[in-house]
Amino acid sequence: MPSTAIDRHKFLHSAGIVSAAVALSRITGMVREVVMARLFGAGAVNDAFQLAFRIPSLTRNLFAEGALSSALVPVFTRSLTGDKKREAAELSSLVATAVVLVVGPLCALGMIFTPQLVRVLAPGFEHVPGKFELTVLLARIMFPFLLLVALAAQAMAALNASGSFGVPALASSLFNIGSVACGLSLGYTVGRRMGNGMILSMAFGVLAGGVLQLLWQLPSMWRAGFVFRPRIDWNHPGLRQIFRMMGPALLGNAALQVNIVVNSNLASGIQDAAGHVIDGPVSWLGYAFRFMQLPVGLFGVAIASATLPSISRSAGLRQMDEFSATLARSLGTILLLTVPSSVGLAVVGESMIAAIYQGGRFTAYDTHQTAVALTCFSAGLAGYSALKTLSAAFYALDDARTPMIASVVSIAVNFGASYGMLKWAGIGYAGLAISTASVAVLSAVALLAVLQQRLGGIGLRKLAPSALKIAVAAALMGVVCKVSSNLIHHAMGGRSHVALVDVAISIPLGIAVFYAAARVWRVEELEAVESACYTAFRNNAPRPEVGDPPARSRQSSGGPA
Repeated sequence: MPSTAIDRHKFLHSAGIVSAAVALSRITGMVREVVMARLFGAGAVNDAFQLAFRIPSLTRNLFAEGALSSALVPVFTRSLTGDKKREAAELSSLVATAVVLVVGPLCALGMIFTPQLVRVLAPGFEHVPGKFELTVLLARIMFPFLLLVALAAQAMAALNASGSFGVPALASSLFNIGSVACGLSLGYTVGRRMGNGMILSMAFGVLAGGVLQLLWQLPSMWRAGFVFRPRIDWNHPGLRQIFRMMGPALLGNAALQVNIVVNSNLASGIQDAAGHVIDGPVSWLGYAFRFMQLPVGLFGVAIASATLPSISRSAGLRQMDEFSATLARSLGTILLLTVPSSVGLAVVGESMIAAIYQGGRFTAYDTHQTAVALTCFSAGLAGYSALKTLSAAFYALDDARTPMIASVVSIAVNFGASYGMLKWAGIGYAGLAISTASVAVLSAVALLAVLQQRLGGIGLRKLAPSALKIAVAAALMGVVCKVSSNLIHHAMGGRSHVALVDVAISIPLGIAVFYAAARVWRVEELEAVESACYTAFRNNAPRPEVGDPPARSRQSSGGPA
């Protein structure tokens, strides 16, 4: 099999491992969200928890899927490529110690100044009796999660650089399982004897999940040779390089997360016709955004995690043709997976939300409002996912400045667009989701244009026909799903299980239609994914690539069978 095909199989295999682990993480995360929705609905209590959890959640996304990994992986990868495992282990201990010394005091300061922080993030909460005070209390309980997640992110980066993707990707699943199990256990025992006991118990559950997420990775760290030995050397060249990259990388990865915080800030003050601040918009946006994190995690995070070590290795060896080829494969795979997902979320999203969330305190009205936000967010799914891989490409080139500039600009543009949508366009919280999605797509296009110019081309002309075929196949899928969904709802009327039936029929039907159309139009990325899957399930027996001569002809010509 040609070397490019082998590299493609290795990349897709790594991405597949991460994708499967992230799938479990997102599914367990969905279970956690269902528990929260059924217990607290989308009212004042859940708004308070959503905002309070946004602080550690923001840090988790920035560190675990952003700055720390982006800065650590290239440095670790180069050390390991040069067979300097002892140096990499020493650097790991230095980073872990530095994290404790920096993030620990930040947690303490955060707990002290929580009221001021909540006042900045959600000024509208003070107009609802008890809502501001509950948010402050919940945020203080969950603040130590920042330190736990930073240490877990450091372990994730070290393992990814060592070629281990499954264990760190599963860590989030342990967080979800631990947070729900501990939260419910406390809530139905100790929590019964205190006011707001259940929601406070869920906050303590977040801490338990953070501990479990870190402990899960430690055995793999030890097996890989990364044994923690407390020490600090602020002048260590590797640590200094990581710090130099982390500042810009933090800003470079911050755009989407900061934009979500901006949305929460603006949504917290949305008023009804009588001028009263309403409960719900923060929760609707939060549920919709986390619902969309399933495909973002499955595709965007998984592909970026598998791509970064590979392109870092290529950049370190100055193999820029391989760098460009790997990046192009990543972007093509992202389009193949995210474009139909985006269409599916927009068309069948309301039934999906109803089937999963609706019940208990989560009403049909909440379902519809959340579905509106999900439809708007889904328009930027390809952009969200591509940004992770494109940013990783710049970090592999030791350029954290360009993603940082793009991030800062996108934050400013999003704030202006969101404020305009809310105050002048008058379309409420949906406008906030629209602006976030639009900015994500524009940021991805901007970074792609800079890379294209810097590398002298990354094969976009070759990618364009596939992108067009994928878009048309996704549109055909959307039409079929819409017709199917309408027929099911018309036939079943208002029966309780109509959403579940719609999801069970329309989604598989849509996948089948998209797959058939992509096969008929010979979308290259689909054939590559099929080939990688075939190889994995056939004990690594290579499947003939598209365009390869038949085996008998290769044998007769002296090539490998």
